[in-house]
Amino acid sequence: MAYPAKTDRMAIIKSGMELLARKGLSGLSLRALATSLDLAPNALYRYFADRAALEAALAAEVARRLHAVLKRAAAGKEGEAALRSMARAYLRFAREDRRLYEAMMTACDLEGADVEPHAALWGFVLEKVQALYGETRGPEAAVTLWAFLHGIAGLEAAEILRQNELPHKPLSSIEFGLDVWFAGARVG
Repeated sequence: MAYPAKTDRMAIIKSGMELLARKGLSGLSLRALATSLDLAPNALYRYFADRAALEAALAAEVARRLHAVLKRAAAGKEGEAALRSMARAYLRFAREDRRLYEAMMTACDLEGADVEPHAALWGFVLEKVQALYGETRGPEAAVTLWAFLHGIAGLEAAEILRQNELPHKPLSSIEFGLDVWFAGARVG
């Protein structure tokens, strides 16, 4: 096999995202990624020191994508309507792009990792929550909302919430949970 002399970081990330979407973190390997790019396996080490660095870069890209999804969901909406739309979009992303979502939620404690996309995503959610609940209560309310949504996403991923097997519909339970969150965040 003749290997191309060059590639770039974005081509590697693009191919890595495709592989991640198909196979998840457990199916991600530097060798499989190099093969998909028609590169020698050691060529990737010019861009990523190891698998952990690649995973961190992919998690950052997923954070960028989720941020874009939430921004679109909130566009043209204010307050509670924006947050409800964002919550639904978050859960849809976690459901439809489960492997990408799982990769983003994997800890990335890597020195030099691109944490800006994660910070921007958090900052956007925090800004929307603070618009309703203020700077003092906003951070706690935002963490609570995120924990609720992540919990629902995890239950759905584990197939604990099966729409056709539960006496109560999970989607109405999600709305109930959001109602409780809004009511609780208003108290105080």
